[in-house]
Amino acid sequence: MAKEPHEKNKLTSESYVPQTMPVQLNTFDMTANYMLLLFNITISTLLVGSGAGGISYLLLGGLVFFLPCAIVTAQLALLFPHEGALYNWSYKALGQYWSFFSGFCAWLSGALLIIGGPELLVTYLQNLHSGWLSEPWQQGLVIIGLLIFSCVLAQQRLRLVQNIINILTILYFLAVPLMGCAVLIWLLEGHPLATSIVHASDWAIGPGNFITFGYATFAYLSTEVPLILAGEMYPKRKVITRHLLWGTPIVFASYLITALAMLIVQGQQAAYNGFAPVLLLDIVFGKWAGNLILVCILSYFLIVPVFFNSTFARLLMVGAIDKHLPRQIGLLNRNRVPGNAIIFQTCISLTFAAVVFLVIPYLFAPTAASDFATEAYNVLIAAATLVWALSVMFLFIDAMICIFRYPQLLNSRLLFPKPLMKPVLWLCCLPGLLSCLTAMITTVIYPWIPQISASSWWYIVGGLALICLGAAAIGGMIANSGARWQDLTRTE
Repeated sequence: MAKEPHEKNKLTSESYVPQTMPVQLNTFDMTANYMLLLFNITISTLLVGSGAGGISYLLLGGLVFFLPCAIVTAQLALLFPHEGALYNWSYKALGQYWSFFSGFCAWLSGALLIIGGPELLVTYLQNLHSGWLSEPWQQGLVIIGLLIFSCVLAQQRLRLVQNIINILTILYFLAVPLMGCAVLIWLLEGHPLATSIVHASDWAIGPGNFITFGYATFAYLSTEVPLILAGEMYPKRKVITRHLLWGTPIVFASYLITALAMLIVQGQQAAYNGFAPVLLLDIVFGKWAGNLILVCILSYFLIVPVFFNSTFARLLMVGAIDKHLPRQIGLLNRNRVPGNAIIFQTCISLTFAAVVFLVIPYLFAPTAASDFATEAYNVLIAAATLVWALSVMFLFIDAMICIFRYPQLLNSRLLFPKPLMKPVLWLCCLPGLLSCLTAMITTVIYPWIPQISASSWWYIVGGLALICLGAAAIGGMIANSGARWQDLTRTE
């Protein structure tokens, strides 16, 4: 009996991971990972800068990008529930080169974002006391210390790490009902709206606030990232569908509640204060509530680099198992996690942090040293958004190709009833691709912070993104040629 195309096109990592790594992640674990990854309360803060228009972009992005991403992610994961997610899916659809390229883009953006949590922690500590961490070298040392901590913790048993992630995710999401209760009490006490949201013109979108679409897209990026761990979860179909089914509305509602709360109580000026969620609780309930939500938010800053370190190391691991990277990178430590990959990407993040905070500020002398962490964070996140949005485009491209390449497999693993499946996928893929392109264009054109001019922003952010993409393209060619050479060696 002839094999199906997907059976002929198998990667070594597809069978290696289930045989060597514990299968232990359940629906709750994956839902916690999904919620932690996708909900970043600082994005809610940025959205309110456009007033009610920011909520319009949040709703629009949810409809044309977030929901399509979740649906396409679920269908591809049902077709190929293997470690590596986008890396594996792109291999099935496009072959070795584009598989490595898309996987490398996803990994590199993740390696950059490992620094994001520590940078936000620095910003919050600065808000707690104006004299703390005023110099870039001080900020850099704190960030480096947190990166080393994340590296050590990520190398422990996955069950231990996941339990910590679950607990701190629950703590972090307590911020959402706290802010929801605060805005309700504020309105019931008769306070006026800090920003008008009652007129249709308040919700308008246009060239003056196009930048907000970039924020909204970044908020919804990475629906596929938790499934990098797909080879370590069980039962697969139930976990895949349920964590997306539960996590997607929770994340969307969390953004909506927190953005509306800041908009109603504090107004658009909240966008210029990263400490706005804490100040909101201070205003409504007093310092005790502000301290409580501060603890909730700090838990996110501490655990998110651990999650990134643990998860994105799996991309390096499968690349090594499939002989695109040196074998040593994919080796497991005594806790059955890819310890070498975690150490390697931590070294990349440490090098980047050292250059950004210990070298660049003293060569180019920033205008306000105390603001350097905020500037560096926004540049980093914007560049990562460009690279990540490009990798997410492969999510939709893979789905469109797999519709035609694996029709029998698709019919046996449908997310929706057969008559609806193909139309639904097309309705998801086309706006999803367009949303990625739009987000990339707006991210390059419009600065995310006023400290950097538009003329400087595009070449700083665009230049950093091009360096990353160039590394991905060159790495893909090297990895592809290496894999072919190894195939030839085996046949001799």
